[in-house]
Amino acid sequence: MSQYPLIIDAQTLSQHLDDDKLLIIELCKRDIYIANHIPGAVHFDYGHIVKVEKPVMGLVPDDEHLRKVFSALGISVDTHVIAYDDEGGGKACRLLWTLELAGHHKVSLLNGGIFAWANNGFPMEHTINHPVPADFKVNKDNSVLATLDYIQEYLDDPDIQILDARSVAEYRGTKNFAQKGGHIPGAVHYEWTDAMDRNNNLCLLPMEQLQKTLAAKGFDKDKTVVAYCHSHHRSSFSYYLLKAAGFKQVKGYAGSWSEWGNHPQTSVETL
Repeated sequence: MSQYPLIIDAQTLSQHLDDDKLLIIELCKRDIYIANHIPGAVHFDYGHIVKVEKPVMGLVPDDEHLRKVFSALGISVDTHVIAYDDEGGGKACRLLWTLELAGHHKVSLLNGGIFAWANNGFPMEHTINHPVPADFKVNKDNSVLATLDYIQEYLDDPDIQILDARSVAEYRGTKNFAQKGGHIPGAVHYEWTDAMDRNNNLCLLPMEQLQKTLAAKGFDKDKTVVAYCHSHHRSSFSYYLLKAAGFKQVKGYAGSWSEWGNHPQTSVETL
């Protein structure tokens, strides 16, 4: 078991920067990284972990691509990855989720990302860090992945719940980026940013409050919850929110609405 929590705060991370098994990965824009970043952090381009087959976005690259990318990042079986970004955690969580899908579960999200670190006065550096390559082996864990076929098969199963992390307008179908508007039938809306404290560096709201909100929306820890958005970017954050809140069976839908909303044989609901 890892010594690091799934959601790590800036104070805790600041006390472990000298851990040689720790790899801190930043997914901010390159110019932000060059200007200032957490000491020891390496920069990573989000585009390397998503595959686009228009109109479907956010698909998972093949195993060989993931092996090369994660090997180049220096991730070995002993590496604990802590990721952060400048948007509350969407890109960082997609990286961590992809690592889990590839079989690497030693991962953490920096709560509040670069804002929580910088605004609390922790040290920054502008030296560009280059990872030492490692030999990453992909050992797929498909338990974290939901596919279109999976959702269609279990759409009427009472033990499967679906969380829509998009905006209210997207959920209702009044704003649309696909051939069809609306949401997956039965999906419950919980916009990803609603779990963030805008007065506290986009950190997660207090966990007790989040658990009450999830319960009020009908989410059950004893059921499997599938999180989706448009390309499993925003919903990757929701995936880790659910896990942090104690949900044991959580899946991410990689193709999300860009696949469901463009597929000729999917049903949708609108409000």
